[in-house]
Formats: sequence, C-alpha cells, structure tokens
Amino acid sequence: MTDVLQIKRLMPGERELARALFTMMAQVFEDEAQPLSDAYLERLLAREDFWALAGFSGSELVGGLTAHILPMTRWEGSEVMIYDIAVREAFQRKGVGRALLSTLRADAAAQGIAVVFVLADDEDQHALDFYRALGGEPAPVTAFTFTSDR
Repeated sequence: MTDVLQIKRLMPGERELARALFTMMAQVFEDEAQPLSDAYLERLLAREDFWALAGFSGSELVGGLTAHILPMTRWEGSEVMIYDIAVREAFQRKGVGRALLSTLRADAAAQGIAVVFVLADDEDQHALDFYRALGGEPAPVTAFTFTSDR
C-alpha cells in the first residue's frame, strides 16, 4: 500500500461515514442495501455492543468491518462475532483485512474479550483461505436461518 493504512472505530455523530462504509461493504458483496435513516445510524453507532471499523488509505475508504459483542451465559464475559468484513477489490491482498481483524482483536482484548469469531459460507473459498491465513481455526457448524413472514 502506498499510504499508511489507518483504522478508525466509528462513533456516534459519524453517520455519513457509517453510511459510506455500509454502502461500500454492500457493493463489495454485490448486495443491495436499503437506505438507512440518520436516526437508525445514530442508534446503531451509539450501541456499545456494536463496532464498525473503517479502514483508510490516505483519505480513501478502502475497507471495513462490523462486529457485535455477545454476552455469554456460562461465564461472566463476552465474545465478539464479526458480522461482515469487506475490502474494496483494488485493495484486497494488501493487508487491509488483516489490519481490520488485528485492530478488532486488540480492541476486544483491551476490553477483556479473548474470543473473536466469524461465520463463513463453506463455498466462499476466498473467505475460508483468508481466515485460515490469519490463524483462524475452522469449527464445523451448520447455521440455520429463520425469517419472518412479512
């Protein structure tokens, strides 16, 4: 990377940056994204159990990560679940994803959270290779999705 990568956790009041981050992430995943209201973004950014990290090369937004803190019930503690991690195609394989994950793990550890996990689709070989390269250990699970009738 030509510019030093900067990682920033988004905080309340940074709605426009959050909107840009979430739009960029949807574009990387080739997903449609509904417009998010200012009020919704503000509530989301104000939650202590929601983290949004944005990665910048210079002033350009190049990647991001969203994660949720999950309180445990078998001990007094929490784990962090990565919900999404996305890097613009031109910046993939340049350490952006690694930096985002490293920052998340350090921030979690600073709060006493030792476990960070992520779910990846079995057919997403790129994601599986990425998480293995970072030292992640796969655990065999099956995820079930329940949707409401709308």
